[in-house]
Amino acid sequence: MLLLMLLMLPLCWSVEVKRPRGVSLTNHHFYDKSKPFTCLDGSATIPFDQVNDDYCDCKDGSDEPGTAACPNGNFHCTNTGYKPLYIPSSRVNDGICDCCDGTDEYNSGTVCENTCKEKGLKERESLQQMAEVTREGFRLKKILVEDWKKAREEKQKKLTELQAGKKSLEDQVEALRALKEEAEKPEKEAKEQHQRLWEEQQAAVKAQREQEQAADAFRELDDNMDGVVSVAELQTHPELDTDGDGTVSEGEAQALLGGDTQTDASSFYDRVWASIRDKYRSEALPADLPAPLAPEVMESKEEQPSVPTHPTEYEEEEEEETEEEEEDEEQDSEVPGEQPKEAPSPLEPSQPPSPSEEDKMPPYDEQTQAFIDAAQEARSKFEEAERSLKDMEESIRNLEQEISFDFGPQGEFAYLYSQCYELSTNEYIYRLCPFKLVSQKPKLGGSPTNLGTWGSWAGPEHDRFSAMKYEQGTGCWQGPNRSTTVRLLCGKETAVTSTTEPSRCEYLMELSTPAACPEPPPELPVDSDHDEL
Repeated sequence: MLLLMLLMLPLCWSVEVKRPRGVSLTNHHFYDKSKPFTCLDGSATIPFDQVNDDYCDCKDGSDEPGTAACPNGNFHCTNTGYKPLYIPSSRVNDGICDCCDGTDEYNSGTVCENTCKEKGLKERESLQQMAEVTREGFRLKKILVEDWKKAREEKQKKLTELQAGKKSLEDQVEALRALKEEAEKPEKEAKEQHQRLWEEQQAAVKAQREQEQAADAFRELDDNMDGVVSVAELQTHPELDTDGDGTVSEGEAQALLGGDTQTDASSFYDRVWASIRDKYRSEALPADLPAPLAPEVMESKEEQPSVPTHPTEYEEEEEEETEEEEEDEEQDSEVPGEQPKEAPSPLEPSQPPSPSEEDKMPPYDEQTQAFIDAAQEARSKFEEAERSLKDMEESIRNLEQEISFDFGPQGEFAYLYSQCYELSTNEYIYRLCPFKLVSQKPKLGGSPTNLGTWGSWAGPEHDRFSAMKYEQGTGCWQGPNRSTTVRLLCGKETAVTSTTEPSRCEYLMELSTPAACPEPPPELPVDSDHDEL
C-alpha cells in the first residue's frame, strides 16, 4: 500500500479549477456560482453569494468551507507537493498555520511559510525506505516459504520412516518383555528360596539366643541354686514391679510365675520368660563396659554369692555425705565466667551399632547369582528397547504437530517455531518464543513470569496472520491471568521491537519479521518533473 502511494502520483493540473476557498477538487462541482447553492445535506438552498459570507446557513456547514462561521464545517488544504488535508473550519484564520501551504490563514495577518515541498520530499524518502524494506522483506519471505516446503517434505519423509519402524520396534519390545519375564521367574524363585533359608537360619539363631538368655536369667534368679525360682527370689528384682510402686509384692511375683510359688528351668522359658524379658535386668555387667572396681575388690566380690544385697542405713548416709562432698568440690573447682565442662555419662546411649556380619544376608550362591545376572541382562535389553520406543513415539508426536501446525498461508512463519527472541528494557528482559510462550524476567535477578502461552492467530478477519495471542499466563494479584498480543510487522530482520502494557496484565509486543511483508505492487514509471504526492 505504501509503495502504491509512492508510485501512483497524480498529474499536475495545468489549468487551475476555479472553486471557493476551502473546497476540495472532488467537491468543486457542487459549488457552481452560476446557480444557487444547495447544502450538501440537502437541508437548504441559498443564493451562491452567501457561500463563504462568514454566516452559517447550512446545518452541515457546507456553505462556509473557507470561514470559521460554522462549528461543524471543514476546510480543505490543497497542500500542493504534499498530502491534502481537511481541518475543522474553526481553525481557519486562528493565527496558527495548520495547512503546510498556509491557505488556512489567508486573512488573520499571520504569515505562513509554505513547507509542503519540503514535507513532500521527506515523506517520499520515508515511503521509499519503507518500500525498500517491503521489497527486501518479501524477497526473504519467498525464501522462507521455499525453505518450509523443503523442510516439510523432509519431516514428512522422516515421519513416514518412523511410523514404519515403530511397528518393528513394538514387536521387538514385546519379544524382549517376554524374555525378561521368562528370565525373572527362576531369578525370583532362587532369591525367595535364598531369603527363606536365611530367615529360617536367623529365626533359629534368635530362638537359641532367646533360650540362652532365659537360661542365664534363670541361673541369676535362682539365688540358692536349688534348681527352681521361687516367689522370694523374684521379689529381689524390683524392676519386675507391675503396679508401679517400686517393689514386687508376693502376689505380683506369684502372678509372674503363673499362679505357682516356684518354677523349674524347663517351665521358666515357656511360662515366665515372655512376661519378664523386657523388664528384667541382668546382674552381670555388660562385657563392653570397663569394670568400675579395682582388681582386689573384684576378687573379693567374686567370692561372694551373686545375690543382690540391700544397703544398710549407715551405708546410705555415708554415700549421701560422699555425694555432697563431691558436689562441693565440683563447685569450688569451677572458674568464674567459664561454663562447666559436662562429663560424659557412661549411661548415655551410644550410636546404634552397625549390623553385624551374621545379621547381614549372605551372598547368593553361584546358581542364584547366575539367574540374577541373566535376568538383569534381559531387563537391560528390554528397558533400552522400551526407551527407544518412547523416544520414537515422542519424535512422531512432535513431527505430526509441527507438520500440521498453521504457520500461515504458505508456511512463511514456520522458521519461528524453534526460535526465541529477547528485548531488554530498563527493568525487564522480555522473551518471546513464537508458538510457545512469552515471559518477563527482572534484570536484577529473579524468576521469570509467564505472560502467556500460545493461544491462536488473533488478527482481524481480513488479515488473521497479522497478530498472535498468548493466554493463561501467571495470574495477577487480585486480577486476571496475564496475556500478550504480538503484532507482526514487516521487516528485513526478525526482532522484538517493542513491549508495552496498555492495560493491567495485558501486554502488547511487536515483532518485526520478513514473513509479515506483503507482496509489493509492480513498479510504475515515475515522471521526474513532478514530485507531488
